[in-house]
Amino acid sequence: MVARTVPAALRRGLTFWRRSIQARVVLSTVLLSAVVLTGVGWFLLRQVEQGLVHHRLDSVLAEVGNEDVQADNLLKAVPGTDTDADEQASSLFAALAQNGEARGFTVVMAGAGQRDQPLDQRGPKATTRQSVLSVPESLVHHFDLVPSGQVAKQPAWTYTTIHTSGTGKASTQVPGIAVGSQVLIPADGSIRTIYYLFPLDDVQQSLALVTRSLLTAGVLLLLLIAALTWSLTRQIVTPIRLARRVAERLAAGQLQERLRVSGEDDLARLATSFNQMATSLQRQIRQLEELSRVQRRFVSDVSHELRTPLTTVRLAGSVLHEAREGFDPQTRRSAELLQSELDRFETLLVDLLEISRFDAGAAALDLDDVNLTDVVRRVVDGTQALALARSTRVVVRAPETPCVAEADVRRVERIVRNLVTNAIDHADSSEIVVTVAADEQAAAIAVRDHGVGLAIGEAAMVFNRFWRADPARARTSGGTGLGLAISLEDTHLHGGWLQAWGKPDEGAQFRLTLPRHANDPLRHSPLPLVPDDAAEVVA
Repeated sequence: MVARTVPAALRRGLTFWRRSIQARVVLSTVLLSAVVLTGVGWFLLRQVEQGLVHHRLDSVLAEVGNEDVQADNLLKAVPGTDTDADEQASSLFAALAQNGEARGFTVVMAGAGQRDQPLDQRGPKATTRQSVLSVPESLVHHFDLVPSGQVAKQPAWTYTTIHTSGTGKASTQVPGIAVGSQVLIPADGSIRTIYYLFPLDDVQQSLALVTRSLLTAGVLLLLLIAALTWSLTRQIVTPIRLARRVAERLAAGQLQERLRVSGEDDLARLATSFNQMATSLQRQIRQLEELSRVQRRFVSDVSHELRTPLTTVRLAGSVLHEAREGFDPQTRRSAELLQSELDRFETLLVDLLEISRFDAGAAALDLDDVNLTDVVRRVVDGTQALALARSTRVVVRAPETPCVAEADVRRVERIVRNLVTNAIDHADSSEIVVTVAADEQAAAIAVRDHGVGLAIGEAAMVFNRFWRADPARARTSGGTGLGLAISLEDTHLHGGWLQAWGKPDEGAQFRLTLPRHANDPLRHSPLPLVPDDAAEVVA
């Protein structure tokens, strides 16, 4: 359950990120501000750290100078004849250790061992055992380089890590400053090196306080920047979102929608321009709708009005056609042409009336279970005479099992007839193959010819009203130029697909795909749009 919830939340977050320019602007601003604040904070922290360390170093060196003066005074106050060198060194170390305990530093006094030996093997005196381990070797080596019998002229210092005892056996490490100086023991003239260890825990505490302050101020500043950015972008994004909603309503047909204009800034001027554009579009759309309505009404009225005179002319033409045997050859030919053109004119009126019904939205389906194989065979039988006149053979390829779909048989038969007669018109005496197939979701009919084919871009234009690929070609079937347009409307009425493919001199294929059950969405077709033989040619 958790595994499914996380990807869903991630998808929602990604969708929100892609769609919300306000979120992207705010997050980008916060990230850039965080980078800038981090850089500035790091720089300030380094400056504060250097300032604190330098100040502490100055105070440490001053304090070591005072300790050296006090050590010299103590040694001068003790005559060399009264005590030996070890006692003088022990007294001096005790006094320095007492001062260190009071002032927060530890003292290590090197013994009189060899210079090549480690510090802990020279008999050192130290406040704690850890203090000896805290003296860096580099500082010890520095004083080993001082010529024998001479005292270093000035103290030397370096940074170190001071080991301190914790509770029990645990120990802690803190950064510190190690300062070394040398004194002359009057009793025997030996030189002893004294190391002062000053912890920097106070500097650490100050830096921790400054760091916490900078982090707190940075977080609060980022929150303030995020809030300000969100507020500022909201002032810009909100009008854009309102414009998007209004545009969606306009696209849905609510042409009266307008943006509310407030103020005189750029957004207000944009809203004014948007409203002017919407008003202009509304006016033009209404003009086009009115023109389309008048056009449809004109086609419907003309088609209806022409039926009465056409009926009268057809009666007279039929009388002349039946009596043509008694006419001379020229008059007989005129009577036959008159009858043929009257048939074509009547077909054109029927197609115009059908188109007007589609335009008016008055077309309806009379659904029934239709075997597409039977429909195809009836159409092929009905166009057999036309195919023979064009020296063309129509072949049907259908499975033995019925290809049944819930459809209007009259409209499906009209679609197939238009596709087959169109193929006969353009087959150029080549064979035409009509293929029928079906699966669980859809049924399809493909009409393949090997004639002139279609040029690039004509596959979409072929369904336009009165469109012809080659106006110079004669129509042998007596078509009106509306057959494929009506077929496309019939297909859409079923919720199906009517598609075309073609290549010049390689023929064309028209594919009709219908859902097996009415109102089911189509997702695929049982037949390919590009025929297999065309794919072989391309390969």
